[in-house]
Order: sequence, then C-alpha cells, then structure tokens
Amino acid sequence: MKKFISIGEAAKILNVSIDTLRRWDKTGILKSYRLGGERGHRYYDETDLTLFGIDILEEARNWATSSVPHEPENDFYCIDSSVFQAKLGKLENRIKIIPGLENEFSLITSSVGEIGNNSFDHNIGSWPDIRGIFFAYNLEKRKIILADRGQGVLTTLKRVRPDLKTDGEALLLAFTEKISGRAPESRGNGLKYVKRAITQDSNEIEIKLFFQTGDAELFLKKGDKDLDIKKSKKPFRGCLALITF
Repeated sequence: MKKFISIGEAAKILNVSIDTLRRWDKTGILKSYRLGGERGHRYYDETDLTLFGIDILEEARNWATSSVPHEPENDFYCIDSSVFQAKLGKLENRIKIIPGLENEFSLITSSVGEIGNNSFDHNIGSWPDIRGIFFAYNLEKRKIILADRGQGVLTTLKRVRPDLKTDGEALLLAFTEKISGRAPESRGNGLKYVKRAITQDSNEIEIKLFFQTGDAELFLKKGDKDLDIKKSKKPFRGCLALITF
C-alpha cells in the first residue's frame, strides 16, 4: 500500500525547494499525486522518493558484479520481456514531455529498448543464475541504466564466430558488423542501431552511452566515427549500459 507524503516533507527529504518539486512534476521528472482531484494538494509516494535518491549506476553495478546471485529490488527488476516493455512504455510517456526532448525522445527510448531486448533475446533459457534485467532511470539526472547477469556478448557471438578470443573483439563486432538475422547469431544487430542512433550528427541533443561486457567497455557520443574500446577495471560476466542525455 502506498504511503503518501506532503510536498513540504518531500522537499525536505530530497533537499530541494517546493518550487523545484512543482517544476519536476510539470515536466514529468518526478510526478506527484493529487488526492483531492486536479485542484488538490500535491502528495508524493514514499517509495518514489526513496528510489529517486538512489545512485542507480552503483546499484546496478553492485547487483551485476555480486558474488551472491540475487534478484534486484522489485522496482528495478524486469523478470521477462513483457515486464520490460511495460516499464519502457512508462519511461517513454514520461520522457517525451520533458522540454527539449519532444523531437528526440524516441531515439532514447528505442535505444533503451534495443539494449534491453538484446539481454532477453540472447539469454533466454540460458541465464547463468538470475534471469531478467536491472532497469532503472533518474530523469532529473538524465540517466537510464540497464544491466544483466547473462552470458555476455563474447559467449553469445562465439556460437557463430568461434575465432573470437576477447570481450573487446566481441564488443567491436557487436557494434559494427551485421552478423546474421537468425537467433542466436543476431546478437548485436540491435547494438548497431544503438550506435547509429547515438552518433548521428543530426541529433538535436547529445545522447551518450557507456557499455560494458566482460572486461571490455566503450563510450559513444554524437559524431563518433570509431569505437574506442578499453579494458575495464572491474570485469563481470554480463552486460551493463548507461545512457545519459
């Protein structure tokens, strides 16, 4: 059952002004509830406030790298693709009303969709421990995070490209070459769409992507032509993606 908090208490919890909360409500960053109708006072769900203050990147990384397998918190957990699509739809509804994103929101949400779908499409029936993905966002900080404890890109692509030896080689292949239209070989074809969507010069805003799998990571932004793939300081088996805008 939801526990509602007044706008004044919510401002104290988040250490922001009431005017800031009203602005976030109007732009869809942090929505309030009008318990007395449209003219009623603003109230906030206590759970929404708790999640809003969490460092979602740290939460996702800790979950993905934990030596003790466990499901993420319910608010961050998509156990299957239907749950993910429902949450992605909610994200799109919130992001498209943010000023300045009216023409670009679809690039962000479609990129998120491709990354999340990759996790489900290429781990189905083969999750090493915890099935599903971690999916969370903080629109005030313009961050969206996805992570999984799946097999990783290298293991998936080696089914069709057994010559691959490193996570870096697999990551380069996934973002630059069309592999096949057949599962499981289609792994990465969606990542090429993500690369095009983020790097195209015509974008009105700058969307950035950090992506890690195994011990390899890359960073993409508007205008990038080549991939700069580096060794990760803290490798893990699955995948993690951070989109900022």
